[in-house]
Amino acid sequence: NLSTVHVLGLDLVLYRPDSLSFVFGLAFILASAIVGIYSLHRRDALQDSTAMIYAGSAVTAVFVGDLISLFIAWELTAISSVFQVLAPRTRESGRAAMRYLFFQVASGMLVLAGVCMFAAATGKTQFALIAESMAGLPVGVMDIGAPGAVLLLAGFGIKAAFPMVHNWLQDAYPKASETGTVVLSAFTTKLAVYALARYFAGLDALIWIGAIMTVFPVFFAVIENDLRKVLSYSVNNQVGFMVCALGVGTQLAVNGAVAHAFADIMFKSLLFMTMGAVMLRT
Repeated sequence: NLSTVHVLGLDLVLYRPDSLSFVFGLAFILASAIVGIYSLHRRDALQDSTAMIYAGSAVTAVFVGDLISLFIAWELTAISSVFQVLAPRTRESGRAAMRYLFFQVASGMLVLAGVCMFAAATGKTQFALIAESMAGLPVGVMDIGAPGAVLLLAGFGIKAAFPMVHNWLQDAYPKASETGTVVLSAFTTKLAVYALARYFAGLDALIWIGAIMTVFPVFFAVIENDLRKVLSYSVNNQVGFMVCALGVGTQLAVNGAVAHAFADIMFKSLLFMTMGAVMLRT
């Protein structure tokens, strides 16, 4: 741990880089740069500033080394990202933003409850103390029977758009501005994939959850007319592959999930940029 701060009897690890953090951090920084260039055609101080806060919070989340710091960054991503949905300033986008915010805040509250329960029962909040490294990877299986572990998984699951709590994604992304959708596609679900990789790689339940996620969005996508909503279902589908691989939990599977997350941040951003360019011109 390169930067530990003692606050209110707790050790906050503000910077703990490893190979998992590096891959996600690099992807998020590249996505931030791409979105910045893509947004040069317009000036919207609120949207631009909150997009950068959103990106910075996501980068922070992958480099901190304890659950409490992760929760703080987790909530910052939720609050800042809602402004991307609000950006068009229409009644429809406003309603979608409130529904989006409800799910994101619910995710944060579940994570906070899980952190409090786990910390109270074990006295541990640092990554390195909670789940041992697995096969040389900086990931591990958190005991699902530990106090608060199920709540943590549920909180991560909402942000990853697990089945039955996925509707916020297809509801909010198409309502955002042409640049806001690109920002949303790069960070929210991928941050959840990072959290699942960090704590729950090798959890068998993720295999089945991921398998369902890969299948059911396809049926909705093929009957959808709104192309941004089609791409939103595709986000759900692609994250399902990552979740399934994390559930398998072998070194090859985890490496594949992380590599796919990196690639998905890039290609999905480009696809949403294409749709945004069409929207702007037509």
